[in-house]
Order: sequence, then structure tokens, then C-alpha cells
Amino acid sequence: MRKVPDNRAWWLVLPVLLLVAFSALVPLMTVVNYSVQDIFGPGNAYYVGTEWFRDVLRDERLQASLLRQFGFSAAVLAIEIPLGIGIALMMPKGGIRASLCLILLAIPLLIPWNVVGTIWQIFARGDIGLFGWGLNQLGFNYNYTGDPVDAWLTVLLMDVWHWTPLVALLCYSGLRAIPEAFYQAAEIDRASRWAVFRYIQLPRLKNVLVIAVLLRFMDSFMIYTEPFVLTGGGPGSSTTFLSQTLTTMAVGQFDLGRAAAFSLVYFLIVLLVSWLFFTAITHMDKER
Repeated sequence: MRKVPDNRAWWLVLPVLLLVAFSALVPLMTVVNYSVQDIFGPGNAYYVGTEWFRDVLRDERLQASLLRQFGFSAAVLAIEIPLGIGIALMMPKGGIRASLCLILLAIPLLIPWNVVGTIWQIFARGDIGLFGWGLNQLGFNYNYTGDPVDAWLTVLLMDVWHWTPLVALLCYSGLRAIPEAFYQAAEIDRASRWAVFRYIQLPRLKNVLVIAVLLRFMDSFMIYTEPFVLTGGGPGSSTTFLSQTLTTMAVGQFDLGRAAAFSLVYFLIVLLVSWLFFTAITHMDKER
């Protein structure tokens, strides 16, 4: 006699599915609906098809913001991933020193994003900020409110300070998961520290690094609060990234149709690049 499967467990999952549908799918469908309409007010909208998508893709301001965003995310990954690995390698393996290091590393992660921007807004000032005043005393003409390069580098440094501890903590957890037998075998073979890192630690960190790269790319590509508080997108548009451009379009100009189309393009870019990162990293591991 054939046993009938018991599907009653699906009733336990149903509340979560309904919550996800309400909190994610319904807003997404609303954005899709707005992206094909020209909205003048409540109940006053006209269907325009793909006009907003064509307009968004031809917008030079959005193209410039996209290039700045890719440059910022690439710089973030190029600095934070190696720096996080290096910090994790230098941390103690155990004991009270390791606990102290973990606590100190976690402090920047506990600070809200708007507070981080305020901290660096004061810290980088040339008159009262320790960082800005120190650079000026060393002979650098530093002014993040007037120089676009200084502003961009300050936003980058702020992000490195805020989020490198996350990469370090992830890598540290991956290093602690490596069995001690691997290090004992390397010691017997008199392997150098570089060889231990290259053939033991780095391969074992692959899964952790996939998570770190994806998290840091997605978060840096959607950065908004910190640069908005620190520089307001200036000087000029040097630190105006995609999220701030989208917010200005939707909230400041109330151009909901273009903003909805742009947000969908934004979402697809994040999804596509994240998929490319994941595919490339996993493919490199298979080739080994």
C-alpha cells in the first residue's frame, strides 16, 4: 500500500510565506506597476510602457552615478577584503587577548550608519577634527567639503573603518574552523608561513570570502546614509551615488515613474553582479 506523504508541515511555513509575500513581493509589484505609468497624483496615472526605462538608460546623470558607484564598490572590495584577511591572520588564536580583539573589532559594527557619518563629519574637519587637522599640520591641503577627491577618499576611508571589521570577523571564524592537524602537518613539512596561507588557510576561507565579497559588494553598492550625512553628495556630485540619486528622484522631485524604473534597473544590476561574483568564485574553486 502506497504511503501518502504528510504535507501538514507546510502549514507551519505558510505564515512565513505570507509575511515574505506581503513585505517583498507586494512592494515589488507596486514598483513594477509604477515603472510603466506616468503618475500625476492619486488615481491620475497614464500608461507609458517602457518609456521610463529608455529615459533612465539614456540619462547622463544616472550613468555618471553608476560609474561612481562601481568605482567606489571596486575600491571597497580591493581594500577591505585583503585588509580583513590580514587582520584575522594577526589576531590571537585564543585566550583573553582574542576576546578583547573581537570586542574591539565589533565596536564599529554596532554604531548606526547615521552616527558613523556624524562621527566622521566632525573627525575629518580641518579646524576641530583630529583627522583633518592632523593632515593639514602635516602639510596636506585637506578639505573634504571643498575638494571632490578629498571627499571621495574620506567616504571610502569611513566605509573601510566601518565595515572592515565584518570581513575580519568572518575570516577569523573561518580560520578557527581549520583543524589543527593541517598546521601540524605543515610544521612537520617545514612549510613557510606563505605556504601555509596559500595552500591551507586561503582554500579553507573560500566559502567565508564568498559571503564577505557578496555582503560588502551589495552593501557598498547601495550605500546611502553615511555619504549623505558626511558630504550630502558633494562637493558638486563627487559623492552622489546611485541610492542618493534615486532618493532625490523619488522623494525630492516626486518623479515616481522614472524612480520606479530606475530602482528596477538598480535591483537587476545588484542581482547580476552578485551572481557574477558568486559564479566566478565557485568556478575558480572547481578548476582547482
